[in-house]
Amino acid sequence: MRIVYPWLCDLVRAPGNPESIAHEISLRGFEVASIEPGSNAVIDFEITANRPDCMSHVGIAREASAIWALPVQMPDITTPEAGPAMPLAVTIEDPDLCPRYCAQVFEVRLGPSPQWMADRLTAAGVRPISNIVDVTNYVLLELGQPMHAFDYERLAGHAIVVRRARPGERIRTLDGVDRPLEADMLVIADADRASAVGGLMGGHDSEIGPTTRFIALESAYFHPPSIRRTSKRLGLKTEASIRFERGGDVAAPPVGIARAAALFQAMGAGRPLGTVIDRYPAPRKAAQVRLRGSRIARLLGQAVPPADVERILRALGFAVEPERTSHEPHDHSWVVTVPTFRVDVAREADLVEEVGRHYGFDRLPITFPALTAPQPPPPAQIARDRLIRQVLTAAGFSESATFAFLEKEASAPFCEPGVDAPAIANPLSEKFAVLRPSLLPGLVDACAHNRRRERKDIRLFEAGSRFTSDGEGRAVAFVWSGAAEGPHWSAPARAVDFFDASGVAEAICEAVGVDAELAPANVGFLVPGRAAELHTRRHSPTAEAAVRLGVVGTLVPAIAEARGFPAGEDVFAAELDLDALASAATSTDRLVESLPRYPSIVRDISMLVDDALPAATVRGTIRSMAPSTLVSIAEFDRYQGKGVPDGRVSLSLRLTFRASDRTLTDDEVQTATARIVEALRGSHGAEQR
Repeated sequence: MRIVYPWLCDLVRAPGNPESIAHEISLRGFEVASIEPGSNAVIDFEITANRPDCMSHVGIAREASAIWALPVQMPDITTPEAGPAMPLAVTIEDPDLCPRYCAQVFEVRLGPSPQWMADRLTAAGVRPISNIVDVTNYVLLELGQPMHAFDYERLAGHAIVVRRARPGERIRTLDGVDRPLEADMLVIADADRASAVGGLMGGHDSEIGPTTRFIALESAYFHPPSIRRTSKRLGLKTEASIRFERGGDVAAPPVGIARAAALFQAMGAGRPLGTVIDRYPAPRKAAQVRLRGSRIARLLGQAVPPADVERILRALGFAVEPERTSHEPHDHSWVVTVPTFRVDVAREADLVEEVGRHYGFDRLPITFPALTAPQPPPPAQIARDRLIRQVLTAAGFSESATFAFLEKEASAPFCEPGVDAPAIANPLSEKFAVLRPSLLPGLVDACAHNRRRERKDIRLFEAGSRFTSDGEGRAVAFVWSGAAEGPHWSAPARAVDFFDASGVAEAICEAVGVDAELAPANVGFLVPGRAAELHTRRHSPTAEAAVRLGVVGTLVPAIAEARGFPAGEDVFAAELDLDALASAATSTDRLVESLPRYPSIVRDISMLVDDALPAATVRGTIRSMAPSTLVSIAEFDRYQGKGVPDGRVSLSLRLTFRASDRTLTDDEVQTATARIVEALRGSHGAEQR
């Protein structure tokens, strides 16, 4: 908001210069973007969306009035003597979108504006056009009330109808663009057609011009969400819509017309004909909020003198009536009437904020409040997520933060069969149309972004929320492409493979205390035969059903290529359910054992098994039959070729036996090994080589 310094001084005789005024007001929560010196010095304020009342010179004058305890000199709104009335019918068909509409007919004489007005408008960034248009812009900048002037003689039937647009209706706006209208858009129409888009811009057919003799001056209050929605759909943002969509003042429309009438008379530009037409079907009462001195002291950490409370609130436009209750004999309290222009004030805490920022946050104590109870321990989820981040970071991954919104096409491959991603009712764009059903789409996009910038070795992970048919849940996911490890002069780089990715997924499970194993899986976004499901290990046939933890595998190349990843390069991906991990976790405590006192005995066996049999299944069978002295199982060779039948593979395993209380004998180890071989033969048709 560009505030013209001489204009502000007309409203409140604040001491100092533009720099000092800007500094003092900025201490009250308004950011100063720039200060331009000159005869019409300008202060450019950044006004937050919750303070539409400050998007005017009068609004900033109230802030200055509270700072220096000076009264605001409101602009002249003396109604000049009116001429004979001319017929104008005003009808509100949709009071939900337009709660109040005021209009008045004026006889006008078009011409240039006085130099003082043209200079102020120019300084405020508005181009002077004509005295009639300039007055509406002047009132907008001074009072914050948008207005529009129709050529009275171009309004069919001399009527104004506030209604929703009709099916297929179109309007050419003042900028010369022909715009299609939708049924939920508010228009200001005459007896035949739409003459303006309510709260945004007037129409070309009712525009005032050099031959205009009479105008119908509009001043209204519109429903903010309706203006915001229409502005977005039409791609049309104006000074009027910026104010209306943030929340205007329902009491301001007749004041705006009165101010315009006073300016017309002072400039000799016109006179009113008849009285103001004010359509206000459901008048609103000003809200009242009870304010307690004890509440001020509690929220601010310091009591504020009652005189200062009343002075500050009254200067800002609030009506304050002291109140004293019998059960609070030593506490001051007030009943505060909130003015209609303060749409951001609805509760006691809002009033405390007003008192605090003008009393001075720098005057509040800087001591911490006394702790009456120990701080509760952080949720287990925080420690678990931190541990998982440490594991992935130690594995060479970088954490990524992607949007929870994404385009529908990107989410489709990662949705459950027959289930669409949750749609957003009012998306910012088609790229943010749905809530993500998985963390992987965002990570794949981030991976492709890095790859297009000549980054070949990519490791990214993210922990966050995802949205499925079961509702919102938390997950951790990672993507990996390129080399499995850093380059070294002693050997060529090795490309990452499935076992690298699955090893990282298993390391996550192990870190949080979950005993997990892999099983073949059919996942839509992973390559068949190169995808696995992680679930909790079943230690015995009578154990409860395994809990599904997540998936890991090779991303379908078509999905990666559709997101911009180069063809011919694999992307390995995994996603684990953090809630499932939490429910399956036993303990993250580490049991420390002393170094073994007795030697171990190693037996190597080579078995012919089906080449599609997962090694994890072989290990599971061995564990189910092995004695407690088996401390380690490790695969050290896998061979297919001469001497091995088609469809079979030679799998070599190293079994390590050791007892904690004695030295094992060869007979004990041999018996255990024979039992293991027999179990593999019976369960999987394996043959010992």
